[in-house]
Amino acid sequence: MIYTGGTIGMVRNPETGSLEAFTAENLAANIPEMKYCGAEVEMVSFGDPIDSSDMNPQHWGRIVKIISDNYDSYDGFVILHGTDTMAFTASALSFMLENIGKPVILTGSQLPVEIIRSDAKENLLTAIEIAAAKDADGHPVVPEVCIYFHDELMRGNRSSKISASNLAAFASNNYPVLAHSGTDITYHKEFIRPYDPSKTFTPHYNMDPSIIILSLFPGLQRDAVEAAMKSDAIGGVIFRTFGSGNAPRNGWLVNCLAEAVKNGKTIVNISQCATGSVEMERYETGRQLLEAGIVSGHDSTVEAALAKLMFLRGEGYSQAEIQRLMNTSIAGEVTV
Repeated sequence: MIYTGGTIGMVRNPETGSLEAFTAENLAANIPEMKYCGAEVEMVSFGDPIDSSDMNPQHWGRIVKIISDNYDSYDGFVILHGTDTMAFTASALSFMLENIGKPVILTGSQLPVEIIRSDAKENLLTAIEIAAAKDADGHPVVPEVCIYFHDELMRGNRSSKISASNLAAFASNNYPVLAHSGTDITYHKEFIRPYDPSKTFTPHYNMDPSIIILSLFPGLQRDAVEAAMKSDAIGGVIFRTFGSGNAPRNGWLVNCLAEAVKNGKTIVNISQCATGSVEMERYETGRQLLEAGIVSGHDSTVEAALAKLMFLRGEGYSQAEIQRLMNTSIAGEVTV
């Protein structure tokens, strides 16, 4: 168990009334049922727990290093993480942990563990059970990076946070959930990436953060877009468009984007809609983007598209290779 921080490990400061992180040891003390969960659990901590708002690619690298260093010693890994950026971390790890053959389950809670109605205990204990689960042949049931939250196990790079207040904080809108938890845990094996012992687990650490997310809206200003597209500090753009991948037929917008592509920037088109997929050939307003060299993000979440582009650029792929791989499912992140 890798404890990074987040609401699941928060206690209230009696003097200030604010929520503050406490230690991994105190977390275990607040959930004594861990000793009865049927798995031998060892815990490591980030040292100073962080709020998930402070999560960054360097922290992702620390998580990857911990998993890589301990890969042969454990059957699975549970990552305790704040909810705000959990889907970003899960998406990033799905690419950084290439050919992972063991469960990596991220979980957390909407309420601190000390609160009587907290969802922390159920989320944590079930995540441990899933991380330890094996099939009849002794293989891990879920050998991939996932989020477990509020009775549902979701593929990490298909998940997004959808609520700041509901206990059902996450959803996998464009891909079925991998398991449901009730009186038993029901695994939907047809949706789980199969275990393949022939593939070699390979950790990666290089993520290029020179990416921005640009969302369309009525009245988007030309100067702002042109400034971003001409910036040498930006290497890629996640372009959140309308509907099935549509953008206004403003000559300046398409020309600006096309020029950015010619100058080496990769622009990935994903929909602002929670469900559905980009189909740029469907309407003229989308076809113009396709002709400008913009790449389809298909049914990707914004978190997965961002993490994937960071990963591909960090690995040093050429623009042509990045464009090809963005149209390929490399970790189950898109339907193509």
